[in-house]
Amino acid sequence: MRLWDKIRMSLEGVTIALDAMQQNKVRAALTISGVAVGVFVVVAMGATVTGIQKSFKSDLDEFGANVFQLRRRNIGINNCDGTDDTCPDRRNPRIVLEDWYAVQRLPEVATATAIIGGQGTFTYRHRQVKNVGFDAQSEDWIQTDQADIYPGRSFSKTEHDAGASVLLINDSLKVQLFGDSDPIGKEVQVAGRPFTVIGVFHTKAGFLKSMDGRGPDQPRALLPMLTAWRHMEVWRSLIIFVKPTVGVSREVAMDAVTALMRSQRGLRPGQPNNFALVGQERMLEVFDQLFGAIFLVGIALSGVGLLVGGVGVVAIMMISVTERTREIGVRKALGATRGTVLWQFLVEAATLTSIGAAVGLGIGAVIAFVIRTNTSIPASVPVTAVVSALGAAALTGIAFGMMPAMKASRLDPVEALRYE
Repeated sequence: MRLWDKIRMSLEGVTIALDAMQQNKVRAALTISGVAVGVFVVVAMGATVTGIQKSFKSDLDEFGANVFQLRRRNIGINNCDGTDDTCPDRRNPRIVLEDWYAVQRLPEVATATAIIGGQGTFTYRHRQVKNVGFDAQSEDWIQTDQADIYPGRSFSKTEHDAGASVLLINDSLKVQLFGDSDPIGKEVQVAGRPFTVIGVFHTKAGFLKSMDGRGPDQPRALLPMLTAWRHMEVWRSLIIFVKPTVGVSREVAMDAVTALMRSQRGLRPGQPNNFALVGQERMLEVFDQLFGAIFLVGIALSGVGLLVGGVGVVAIMMISVTERTREIGVRKALGATRGTVLWQFLVEAATLTSIGAAVGLGIGAVIAFVIRTNTSIPASVPVTAVVSALGAAALTGIAFGMMPAMKASRLDPVEALRYE
């Protein structure tokens, strides 16, 4: 069969499929809906995960490509069951001030920003905001956070080292405590301790920050690390963001920190590290593990939708074959081969599922637009999701349309012509 004949037959199959849909609107709608749901799930999940990945990567880029973390324990998903025997890093010593001071003195390290977190009730006069998270960081925090401060300023090294009772608040906390008034110089109570507001910080919205409560829509405060260490109830184990000296690679700086920490803790050769160094690649790996699992769930749900659509294809095509038995007999009597009839019905089945795929793609694109315009996630429909969704829908139509198409192609023309 020549290529042009195949194209003509395909177009004819599409036209016949559209006519069949008009005659059997309910069956066609159920089939299209099933496929549309399956495709929508794939597209919406792909758009969301792609947007989250971009936002996550943007958050990591703010820290700097060569910045890494010194932590008490490694990060991961289900990397232990929670017992000391199966999760030995639960026994790791805390990262303390002496470790931070030692890391700062390394010639391979430009800055080492120490951070601990906490939570408390913030009170200003008659206004009170409960369960506000705060970050207690060293004075060089601005080098890894990239936040803007206005009005006001950040705390100085002198204030940090002295454990001064000063803090910065974000926009959300400012509005809840002070409304439209200027907060600079005013005193707030944090867990019963007085602090003076010296600045308002504006952090960029990102998935990583939003996920751990540091997004701009959540009330948040920032204060000197040594103030929290000395005077507040916090978990006294630091996380240290290490930025290598200019001209020093991250790997060299990590080796220097590793050697220092092993020496600090008296570890012998052959003993495993009882601390963790975490780079961007490890955080991306954890991200991929988390959202890879979520995406697999979405694929499973999509498969259910395509299965429903496929069953609908079988039903509507079997009815179509029965209703058009006499037509098939005429076509075969006029010289149509089994391959010709088979091709025509497969094209009809693929047309049904492709229309469902187009509907699902449209809904998925709308959802991606809504997410992109109303959240900090830059959701966008990836080309791979479009191709895979259309391909899956077409394959579903062909796979589930094969049985009705085979039945149609095997009809005896004489018996078909007798059919009433």
